[in-house]
Amino acid sequence: MFIARTALASLALFSAAPAWAGPVGIQVLSADGQPLPGAVVTLTLPGTPMPAAHGPYRVAQRNIAFDPRVLIVPVGAAVSFPNLDRVRHHVYSFSSARRFDLKLYGRDESRSVTFDKPGAVALGCNIHDSMSGVIYVTATPYAAVTDGQGRVSFAGVGAGRGTLLVWHPSIRAKGNAVSQPAALTGGGLSTVVRLRP
Repeated sequence: MFIARTALASLALFSAAPAWAGPVGIQVLSADGQPLPGAVVTLTLPGTPMPAAHGPYRVAQRNIAFDPRVLIVPVGAAVSFPNLDRVRHHVYSFSSARRFDLKLYGRDESRSVTFDKPGAVALGCNIHDSMSGVIYVTATPYAAVTDGQGRVSFAGVGAGRGTLLVWHPSIRAKGNAVSQPAALTGGGLSTVVRLRP
């Protein structure tokens, strides 16, 4: 579980306001109080349309690593996996959100996979055990990866009650994610999320 530290406790409720858009700023801290970079934060509000899959989306294999290491895509997105290394790769995932197996392919070759179910899809290479990455598939337009200070921001978020979710491989919970209710008014939201040990 995680707790949110704010001046108003819970997930910073602001005074009643019309249902217009407001900014949302969130900082995620680890259990020891340090900023947590590389965490996926999503905000889901009822009635918000699913984001369109515009792309292009890609996870390259570069310097024996996935680049980017964490990629957020909307449901229905096709992601290409170009190999930019001089060695061959065998990219796969056993994740329940999307299982796939891209057999060995070499430099300047590419393969593509469509992701049609929300959730975290862990990536690996059958040849290089040190390679790991994640494609996070979401049905909300409010999704981002935390920066070096553990921060994300969303603009133009409407008022409503929804769910704030934080995903990171270090979170010891089902699916490496924790969530809690979020209530937003036109004034927006500014909060700090601190993960529990």
